[in-house]
Amino acid sequence: MDKFINFSEFMGYILDDAKLAGKGAKIIRAILEAQSPRLSSIAEKMAGKSESCYKMIQRFLDKVDLKRALLRFYQEDAEFVIGDPTEMERFRAPKTAYVGTLSDGATAGYWLLVLSMPYRGRAIPISFVVYSSRTIGEQVTSRNQEHFRCFEAVKRLLGDRPLVLDREFSYEELMKMLSLEHIQFVIRLNLGDQRKHLRIIDADGEPVSLFIQPGGTVIRPNVYYLGTVKVNLIGYWRKGLSKPLWVVTTLEPNQALEIYQKRMKIEETFRDCKDLLHLPKLMNKLQHHLEQMIALTLIAYTFGLWFGEALRDVTYGNMKPTQLQATLEGKMAVDTSHYPKWLLYSGLFVLLKQKLRISPQELDQISQAVTKAFASLIYGNVRSFV
Repeated sequence: MDKFINFSEFMGYILDDAKLAGKGAKIIRAILEAQSPRLSSIAEKMAGKSESCYKMIQRFLDKVDLKRALLRFYQEDAEFVIGDPTEMERFRAPKTAYVGTLSDGATAGYWLLVLSMPYRGRAIPISFVVYSSRTIGEQVTSRNQEHFRCFEAVKRLLGDRPLVLDREFSYEELMKMLSLEHIQFVIRLNLGDQRKHLRIIDADGEPVSLFIQPGGTVIRPNVYYLGTVKVNLIGYWRKGLSKPLWVVTTLEPNQALEIYQKRMKIEETFRDCKDLLHLPKLMNKLQHHLEQMIALTLIAYTFGLWFGEALRDVTYGNMKPTQLQATLEGKMAVDTSHYPKWLLYSGLFVLLKQKLRISPQELDQISQAVTKAFASLIYGNVRSFV
């Protein structure tokens, strides 16, 4: 199916060197075909001797700044930026320099923090950092610096657009840094065992109660998180859920709640990267090489998602190829009340796992529409990165 994707043209939008873009296209195609980020698996799927292909991949990685290329996916009209951390296990690499222990204190691995832009219920990665208990020393202040290092990479692009972060980021030092840098944020509170120690006070210095009835909403503007960071507090307990959602933000409360509820629907990006492209199988010895391969895999994920979304629209959304550019750009939506199967799959799953009956002529039309829509994603942002 992916033989109809013009990966060379796609890579040309994020790499300025045509020769390198051509080599990158071959590697991206092989990553999707192998469904693996391991260099040996990728090389086996490329034309020619695997040993020569392996060396070609290594030379490509030495010449291209792939984390910088990833920033080309930034979208100026996105409503918010998502920060998502995930644990990456490395069972057989306890002595590798960037591998520490995960949150259970025993499993070897590292943390991958990815910043993404929302896209059709999924997320398009634009930046990331890798860190672990070993690389940051075990100190909370070091963890803060690693988190903010990731936000620094896109700070000048954010403007008034908020960062939407989950419970791992609900700590005082980070909120202070974001406030000082005038970065808007929407952060879910991590209550858990901290409820007794979590101190939120109002303007008069009185403690704010985190109590809410099922089905209710509580809004407390201009309160102070841990007595120091001025925020708006929103609580919402949707019926049917076992616990409420509490969010602190620098935005207007109802806007922040709406944004966070959208973010909660975007949970498939890491699942696809882990389950379909097997990102945890990366075994690089050096952190720089690891980060290059993570960036390359995230680029492959985005290309596969983009084309897969078009296939999903045609197969399960009854869209015509002539309508695809509008749907991929968000100007037209699938009627899910009439085509509920569209909701069952991610674009990458459709591309990699399903055998669709689509004629070569229709595939060619789909490929042309996808390429035009992808160009519209990139054009206008390129000047910021060249």
